[in-house]
Amino acid sequence: MEHKQKAVSELNEVIKNCKRCRLYLTRTNVLCGEGNLYTRLMLIAQAPGDSEDREGRMFIGPSGKVLNELLNETGVSRDEIYMTNLIKCRLPKYRRPKQDEIETCRRFLEKEIALIEPEVIVPLGYYASRYVLNRYNISIPEAKAEFSGLYGRIFWGQNQKIFPLPHPASLLYNKSFKPGTVEKYGKLKVFSQECKWFPVCPMKRFADKGELGRDWIELYCKGDWERCVRYQMQERGEYHPDWMLPDGTLEET
Repeated sequence: MEHKQKAVSELNEVIKNCKRCRLYLTRTNVLCGEGNLYTRLMLIAQAPGDSEDREGRMFIGPSGKVLNELLNETGVSRDEIYMTNLIKCRLPKYRRPKQDEIETCRRFLEKEIALIEPEVIVPLGYYASRYVLNRYNISIPEAKAEFSGLYGRIFWGQNQKIFPLPHPASLLYNKSFKPGTVEKYGKLKVFSQECKWFPVCPMKRFADKGELGRDWIELYCKGDWERCVRYQMQERGEYHPDWMLPDGTLEET
């Protein structure tokens, strides 16, 4: 425990003193990650806004207020999660990040992920999601307009679960997105813990014996267990055979 805290503190000192790209010339503060170092959930936004740059804290501006509302509505506390940015310094006039800036900052993000070891990485918005999904070799659409179809879906790649979400700032521009956004953010509560039935579920036994692919366990039992047909039937007290898979199909072999 102390080792992780020390390692994160040392990394943050390096981040605070970074002058590897042009952004250090226009920043007030470098934003390091903050939150629960032992969380299952790691949120990754694009970059600090003006308020965050001025105060040196994550999500305290208009987007932060929206994020707080979303978390409150879905029953997740800031104390339960770790938050960081793809780009650690403010982008002038809220422009899009340049590729060399992403390349410079990604070394810090990679180190954060390695230290925090989140069960689920939650990138927020287009640039953070594009980077994280590419990083774990998950196919994404070429057109930015088609990217929204990835939000609210859980992915498994290179031993890591990824759950892209719309950035809270999207609700500042179009409040009609709120119902769908709240529903998507609601999965964070699900991902904050494993399925309560997992310790006694036949899926665990089959996985331990090497008879069931790990992706089933990660995407359902330790991922979106709420959509598992077995879980739903167990909650209703309905019979389901041991050889029923989480998606409801039967695997009699």
